[in-house]
Amino acid sequence: MVAYWLVKSEPHVYPWEQLVEDEKTHWDGVRNYQARNTMRDDMKVGDLVLFYHSNTKPPHVAGVAKVCREGYPDHTAQDSKSNYFDPKATPENPRWIMVDIEPIGAMESIVTLPEMKANSVLEGMPLLAKGSRLSVQSVPSEYFTEVCRMGGFNE
Repeated sequence: MVAYWLVKSEPHVYPWEQLVEDEKTHWDGVRNYQARNTMRDDMKVGDLVLFYHSNTKPPHVAGVAKVCREGYPDHTAQDSKSNYFDPKATPENPRWIMVDIEPIGAMESIVTLPEMKANSVLEGMPLLAKGSRLSVQSVPSEYFTEVCRMGGFNE
């Protein structure tokens, strides 16, 4: 059974267009234990992902991706030159996990945060909860379907 997720990226760090150009990427640099546990324990190959641009005006869902590799150690945690270096991470205890994703398709039109907040069907969506800052989060199927409908994306 397919599960649905949302991943956040700042457009100046890694935009949707870069994922399309790269054809797939590892989702590295996540340094929150709850998000790490989600990637380690819950995200499976074939799961679908809303790709969300945060820290931009307006924040928005740009496209849909798919998990193409399940959780494995995030090598950036052990690279002292990386912005995501963690001196406590070792090969025996990598601490941080990443998954690989690949693009499926762009939204016909981006789905902005204000549009999502204004849509009563999305009431209760974790992204819209006050203080929701997780960069990787679950999306119940009815919300995933509605966001795709809003953006003109057909699965």
